[in-house]
Amino acid sequence: THTMLAGTQATDFATHFGHFANQSLATDYSMDVHEKWLEGNCQPNFYAATTPDPASGCPPFKPKHEDQNNITIGAERISPRQACLGPDNHDTIPVLTIDLAGDIAASTSTNGLTDKIPGRVGDSPIPGAGNYARNGVGACGATGNGDVMMRFLPCYQAVESMRLGYSPQDAVEDAIQRISAFYPDFGGHLVAVNAAGEVGAASSGMEFTYLVARGMDENFAIEVVEVQPVRYELPPGLTGGK
Repeated sequence: THTMLAGTQATDFATHFGHFANQSLATDYSMDVHEKWLEGNCQPNFYAATTPDPASGCPPFKPKHEDQNNITIGAERISPRQACLGPDNHDTIPVLTIDLAGDIAASTSTNGLTDKIPGRVGDSPIPGAGNYARNGVGACGATGNGDVMMRFLPCYQAVESMRLGYSPQDAVEDAIQRISAFYPDFGGHLVAVNAAGEVGAASSGMEFTYLVARGMDENFAIEVVEVQPVRYELPPGLTGGK
């Protein structure tokens, strides 16, 4: 069996074999945001190394054969996707659960990045990238710059580290470090829980908040946890580079 379908043919498959209506998910708000983006010359966008300059207008663009790893914004040189990423333009929500039987699950809801290039597939649906779970070990969820994070399968790494004896906190910090070795300025967050219910979280580039819910009925309680970004040192034996 296949693992994943994407694009218009995935829609065709879902409507033909499933019980899903082919309907627009656009709202008045999202249409208004999109219209304002068009009126603002499609800024910001996620194109880079094109002609004309993607900072000057809207697609379509043609490839420009020069430095494709970075674009210039003012005097600062940063990655094109990082230039557009911020706390107000993505909405990824991972959920990690352990039920009364001890079964562990992870799921992620996302709309992707605002003004993304049509056809983009982010990290959320990629097993091991946007989330990962293994019974008897734990689960992990990710949010942030998925275009960078998915290259490292950070949630698989965090869960595998917990299987090898890492605490959730050490596991997510280690996974973030492995990305920072190559992209020290990326923005992303990981949260993990092990089979014992211990929780850890790590962030690079932006602060984020997560919730921990425990108990049932009169013993039910929610804890709000704020995580500050940390510039992590590289783990032993790991060096950066493209």
